[in-house]
Amino acid sequence: MPQRRSHVAPSAAQTELAAALAALRESLDAPTDFPTSVVAEAEASEAAVPELDLRDIPFATLDPQGSRDLDQAFHLERRDSGYTVRYAIADVPGFVAPGGAVDAEARRRGQTLYAADGRIPLHPKVLSEDRASLLADADRPGLVWTFALDSAGVVEEFRLERALIRSRAQLEYASTQAALDRGEGGPAALLPEIGALRIEQEKIRGGASLNLPDVEVTRAADGTYAIERRHPLPVEEWNAQLSLMTGMAAASLMIGAGIGILRTMPQPDEKSFEAFRHQTEALGRPWTTGTYGDYLRELDREDPMTLPILEAAASLFRGAGYVAFDGSVPPDVEQAAIAAPYAHATAPLRRLIDRWSLAICLAVSEGREVPSWVRESLPDLPALMQESGQRASRLDSATINCVEAALMTPLVGSAVDATVIEIRGERAAVQIAEPAVTASAPIPADTVPGAVVRLRVVRADIARGEIEFSA
Repeated sequence: MPQRRSHVAPSAAQTELAAALAALRESLDAPTDFPTSVVAEAEASEAAVPELDLRDIPFATLDPQGSRDLDQAFHLERRDSGYTVRYAIADVPGFVAPGGAVDAEARRRGQTLYAADGRIPLHPKVLSEDRASLLADADRPGLVWTFALDSAGVVEEFRLERALIRSRAQLEYASTQAALDRGEGGPAALLPEIGALRIEQEKIRGGASLNLPDVEVTRAADGTYAIERRHPLPVEEWNAQLSLMTGMAAASLMIGAGIGILRTMPQPDEKSFEAFRHQTEALGRPWTTGTYGDYLRELDREDPMTLPILEAAASLFRGAGYVAFDGSVPPDVEQAAIAAPYAHATAPLRRLIDRWSLAICLAVSEGREVPSWVRESLPDLPALMQESGQRASRLDSATINCVEAALMTPLVGSAVDATVIEIRGERAAVQIAEPAVTASAPIPADTVPGAVVRLRVVRADIARGEIEFSA
C-alpha cells in the first residue's frame, strides 16, 4: 500500500477549511498555550543529577523527521549468542513536581493532541522539547531499561535504573530505513535483526498487530492542507517492538509489586471472529488457518484488498482501557492484541499515564516504597485517560472529516468510483481513490465488500465535515 497524498488547493474551500479547523480546536477546549504559572514552574524545574553515569554509551533516538519531544533513546549490541538492548526513557517524573502547576495542567490535558495546524502538547515546550527531551548531544537524566535477550529474542532478564545519558544521534524513519536497506552500519544496524526476532516472539505468544495505514492531515508552508495515507515502514515496526517489550516488562514489575496501572483489551468473542471470517471471504481473501494475528501478518501490503481487510479487522481490536490496582491484582490483566500484560511506560512527554508507570517501576526496582502521590491519585487515572482519549479521537476524526469534505468540494455534482470496505445495512464504508477519501455512502442491496461502485457527490459541507453521496 504505497503512500498517497491528496491536497486541498488554495481557494474559498481552503479559507473555509481553516476556519472550521480553528473552530474545532476551540470547541474541544484544547489550547496550545499554557497558563503563566505553569510555564514559570516548568522553566524553574530541575531534575536531580543521577548517580549512575551512562554517558559513555552511544544512545540514539528514532522518530518522525523534525521531532523535538524525544521520549526514547536506544542502544543495541551483541551479547554472547544474544543481545543487550538498552532503552532510555525521558525522566519526566524527575521534572514534574507532584501537586504542582505543571502536574495539574498535565492531568487536565491527558496527552499531546495532534491538530492539523500544529501539536497541542501535554507539557510546556521548555520541558517537552528541551530540558526533559532526549535531544542529541545533550546530557539528560533518563530511566534506562536494560534487557538481556537470548538468540531467539526472548527476554532472559531486565533491570531499570535512573542514569545520566547522552544521545549521539537523532535518527528519522525514512533515511534510517534507506540506510538499513543499503546494508549500512550505524546505531540502528541491529534493529532489523532484533525487531524481527521480537515480531516472531509476538507470533509465538499469539499476539496480533493491526498495522492500519497512518492517516495524517498535514499543512504546507503555503497554508494548503493535505491528507497523507501511508503504511508504516519496517523500521517503525521494529522500533515499536522495543517499546512493546518495555511495556511488558513494566507490567510484570507492577503485577509483581501488586500496584500499578495496565493497558488492557479483551479477547474478541466468537461472534466477532465469525463476522470477520465472513468479511474476508466476501473480499476474496478468506481467513482459513492459523490465528487472526498470523493472518494479518501474512497480508500482502500491495494487494488492494488489504486495506478493506484491515479496516474490517479493526472490529477485533476494541474495548481497550486502563485498570488501576493497589493491593490485589485484577483477574483480567492481559492486552489481547499483545497477548500479554502490558503498560504504557515509554512516552511520558506525550502521555500522562506513563509518568505514574515509571514512578512505580523505578520505586519497585530500587526497593523503595511507591510514592504517596502515586497511590493517592492512581484511582483517578483511568477516567483522566478515557476523557483525554475521547478528546483526541474527536479531534482526529473531525479534522479528517473536515479536510475530506474540502477535498470533495470541487467534485460536487460529479461521479466518482469507490471501493466498498464494509457493509453497514443499506450503507457502506467506501474508499475513494482520488482524492483519497474514506466516507459512508448508500449502496445497492446486492453489493459485496471489495466491489467498486459508482457514486455521485451531492454535497460537501466543510464546517460540519459531511459528504453526501447518491448511488
